[in-house]
Amino acid sequence: MIICQTERLRIRAWKESDRDLFFAINSDPEVMEFFPFRRSRAEADALFDRVGRGIAETGFGFFAVALKADDRPVGFCGLALTDLEPHLPKGTVEIGWRLAPPYWGKGYITEAADALLRYGFEEKGLREIVSFAVAANRRSTAVMQRIGMHRDPSRDFDHPRVPADYPALVRHVLYAISADEWRAQRAAAGR
Repeated sequence: MIICQTERLRIRAWKESDRDLFFAINSDPEVMEFFPFRRSRAEADALFDRVGRGIAETGFGFFAVALKADDRPVGFCGLALTDLEPHLPKGTVEIGWRLAPPYWGKGYITEAADALLRYGFEEKGLREIVSFAVAANRRSTAVMQRIGMHRDPSRDFDHPRVPADYPALVRHVLYAISADEWRAQRAAAGR
């Protein structure tokens, strides 16, 4: 199942052959720098299966990002229903991503995230999409800014699933964009 495509990328459901890449990005110290843990192969495989089931059941989740030229997976980007009440109300949709380090600095995540904002607002009828990260995660917050999201400090929160013994990773900053803001930005850019 292909969710959407860009000039260089295919955003699609995961394939069984993608398991190795999924494990690689979820266990890589650079990719997981702002997370309190790295996943073992068994943990990554279990998450891979949950993500696949979630996409099949809800149409939301973290989709594989693959190069269009050869369908090689390079990471993931997706729209997922959050489970962080009371910080984010039920039904809040977040956009998030991870990319294997050899593919950093090529604009792939910005390209994929921009396409998924369009998908979320135009095809899924969402009214708002949020994203959040540890403030020091400049790579992710830069993507949030490039795709037109704005920081909303009043919605920053302490992530309830980050253990207290990782104090530098507890506080998360939140960025958001509404469907109206997204449409206005596109109109101003002539898109």
